Amino acid sequence: MLVSLIMLCQWSMAQWSKENIYSAYALYDKRVKLEKELRERTIGLTFSMPVDSENEYRFESACNAISQFQFADPSIRAGLAMLLQRYDSLQYDTRRALLEAVYGVYPSQFVQEIGAISEKEANPKLFSMCAAYLYRQDTSVNNINALKIRMVEQFPDYDSVDILVALEKYLDRYQFNRHQKIPPLTDLFQFNKTAGRKVIYSFQQWDRDHPGFAIVQQADGRFVRHPDGRLMVFEQLARSASDLPYFIINGSTPQGVYSIQGIAISNNNFIGPTPNLQLLMPCEGKWENYFQLPPDTLWDSTQDASMRYAQLLPPSWRNYIPMRETFEAGKIGRTEIIAHGSTIDPAYFKDKPYYPLTPTMGCLCAKEIWNVSTGRLLVSEQLNLVSAFSATPGSKGYLYVINVGLNQDLKNIRDWKEMKGW
Repeated sequence: MLVSLIMLCQWSMAQWSKENIYSAYALYDKRVKLEKELRERTIGLTFSMPVDSENEYRFESACNAISQFQFADPSIRAGLAMLLQRYDSLQYDTRRALLEAVYGVYPSQFVQEIGAISEKEANPKLFSMCAAYLYRQDTSVNNINALKIRMVEQFPDYDSVDILVALEKYLDRYQFNRHQKIPPLTDLFQFNKTAGRKVIYSFQQWDRDHPGFAIVQQADGRFVRHPDGRLMVFEQLARSASDLPYFIINGSTPQGVYSIQGIAISNNNFIGPTPNLQLLMPCEGKWENYFQLPPDTLWDSTQDASMRYAQLLPPSWRNYIPMRETFEAGKIGRTEIIAHGSTIDPAYFKDKPYYPLTPTMGCLCAKEIWNVSTGRLLVSEQLNLVSAFSATPGSKGYLYVINVGLNQDLKNIRDWKEMKGW
């Protein structure tokens, strides 16, 4: 998610009390005005027009709004159906936004149309979006094989295209991976304690409709706790609005290791003014920064970055394939995933399992509740998380996103024996 930074440095968190954080975009009048604008002009007025080269940009914006705010009604469905009929005449950006909106809001209603598009789509990213849509609807071996055959036929050199390689792995392994038990947590905790790293662990579910949470491990290996000894847990959502797979732009947050570069404030009105954690993915920016090499130390280009990435994990975790999602997604070109709060009105998602958290474009988003009369924070898991991370010296570290297997209970993390004594 694109953010404009007004600060990136070590923070004195005392200045960031809830009472000092304000956003006009959290005010009731602003929220009402925004929803009216989105529904009536961005979407409604646009979908009343015939699409042409002069106004096509409006349809891209409409699709982006539909996806982000999860809008769905008969007129929206009709508008998306119209665009799908005109698909061949649309520009790339409009096609991408259209497929994202369909994936995010109508998971089963356009199988025939998406299937027909997949048979002729020549762009690897757009083909991958179509394939993900069709796979989600039918995970049978027959359908997987049909999608792979189609991919090989349309992209003979697919094994040299990063996103298609990731798509093939996703089709082959997703169902297996989500039932796999994660390696021992104690190995990971001890590994980072020995390395003297500040670490945030974000535990998530494979079904990203349900929020996960973050915990903070200090450089001495101890976890941040309440004065009474209870583990501090910070509610966090790793679901993008579309919930596309991790390797597709605006998909849900990939699993793996992110490099924490510091703390910043965004002027993006939807992210809001609460301090956020700036994260780097593998292949995003300089390797010196991702691996946090000492000042003036240049990256040795003869090194294997993939092997160096694996060394951020203990031996028992290095062959656990899901933890490579971040590396794969970064290699494909995903960028600008950070950990932030949100001023978006949670009422858009009141019928969703993740309410009152709000989905993003692929970032980690902590729960924030705002006073709609004053524009001040009432609850901020984001501020609490940043404060906990900043309570000890240093503004850098690593953040591990880990999906807990379906045979493990995410809700009982506080009682896991692995947490005792840390």
